[in-house]
Parts: sequence; structure tokens; C-alpha cells
Amino acid sequence: MLRLSRKMLFALEAVVDIAFNARPEPVQSKEITKRQGIPQRYLEQVMQQLVHAGILKGVRGPKGGYRLARERRRISVGEIVRVVGALEGAEDADNLLDVVLAEGGQSELGQKVVHPLWRELRDEMMARLDTITIEDLCRRATAIGLMSEGRERMDFTI
Repeated sequence: MLRLSRKMLFALEAVVDIAFNARPEPVQSKEITKRQGIPQRYLEQVMQQLVHAGILKGVRGPKGGYRLARERRRISVGEIVRVVGALEGAEDADNLLDVVLAEGGQSELGQKVVHPLWRELRDEMMARLDTITIEDLCRRATAIGLMSEGRERMDFTI
């Protein structure tokens, strides 16, 4: 079974939350925690890594928080998975699933048949994740009727 770790899912949810709920002021981590149910201890560690990787921009101060460092159409899901994979200790973030393979048996059949299949699946999955942008996920959220706080706070009355 191919599985993303909890931290990877939390990171992806946090970035989508920031993009989807974008407004003039930065999104505070406590707001993300409240909306997404992500434990604060996981969130801060992941957010700092995403800032370091140039996916998010941290804004200091009492009204500080996080915003996207680039346009949401220029951030892929694969990029976020790689950043968090590196945080979780994958030596080469492109080989995230190889960590699981290294723990398996070392039989000739496993090494020459099963492991190459797993690597092919990993490569296909990462290639697909590289084609999905944060913009795509925000569009999905809008298409299913989710409301963003950024839009709810806008007032168009004159």
C-alpha cells in the first residue's frame, strides 16, 4: 500500500488552507490548526521546513503568519511531499518509498522483481503528484462548494 505520512498530509492540508483562505493579511498557524485539526506541534515544524524550501513565506509580528511564497499554480503537490520526506529523514527525497524498501528482505527475487516494481510505482506516483498544483486543489474545493474564509470576509457593498 502506498501511504503518505501524517506529516505529509498535514503539510499539504496546511498549504492548501493558506492558498484557499488567502486574504491580504497572512494566515496564522492557530487558524490552520482550528480549521484543519492539525496538532500545533506538527504544524510549526512542517511550516518552518516549507518556509525554508521557499514554498511558504513567514511573516513575523502580532499580525504575522504564513502566505504562499509563489503563486499557487507554481507549487506542486510533489514538491511538498519531497520537502516533508526530507524532513522525515529520507536521504534522497526523490526516493521516499525506498526507505520502506530498505527495511524489507534482501532476497534475489525481492531485489530484482519486487523492489523495481515498487520503484516504478513510486516514480509514477511522484510524476503524477508533480502535475497537481495547489491551484488545482483550490479549484476542487471551490467546485464542491467549500467556502474560503478569505471570500467570506470580503465585503463588496459600496
